[in-house]
Amino acid sequence: MWEERYSASDGFVFGTEPAVVLTDNPWLTEGCQTALCVADGEGRNAVYLAGRGLAVASFDPAPTAVERSRALASRRGVEVESHVAGWDDWDWSRQFDLVAAIFVQFADPAFRQRQFADLAKATRPGGRLVVHGYRPEQIAFGTGGPRDPAHLYTAEMLADAFAGWKIERLAPYERVLDEGKGHSGQSALIDLVAIRP
Repeated sequence: MWEERYSASDGFVFGTEPAVVLTDNPWLTEGCQTALCVADGEGRNAVYLAGRGLAVASFDPAPTAVERSRALASRRGVEVESHVAGWDDWDWSRQFDLVAAIFVQFADPAFRQRQFADLAKATRPGGRLVVHGYRPEQIAFGTGGPRDPAHLYTAEMLADAFAGWKIERLAPYERVLDEGKGHSGQSALIDLVAIRP
């Protein structure tokens, strides 16, 4: 599905600028030397973090997206360790100072539980996890994201999933996004930033 979506577009589906959670909160990279961007699509977030001096790994299942990610990194003069890989292909035993899961809302509730466990495993003790995505209110806006409310995040869901972690930010908000054709217009967003104990 994702390869079809990316290969059907001759440009960056989600633009080349990083997600607002990264630009609005530049402190996220403080104390971090390594980062993992999961299901990172065309690389806009990985390239941004590499530009801030982090050693970044990323993966996505769509070869076209990873090719664009590599081209974007080259154009911006940074290095990203980018891989063509599905969720279950990634080595979740690798740990990072910062793990970014940005708009990875393709999972039903059962798979999402496994996703959250994998994200936790990849975040080193004392490391920072960033989860950014849409809330159920997004469906009414129709400006991007899944149409199934079961795939969307609530503050309660994220707080429960990472209970025992130090929550640095848990914020639902609305914002007009201009992230390519994929995310464009008024949007219902939520951020979780948490430190693994």
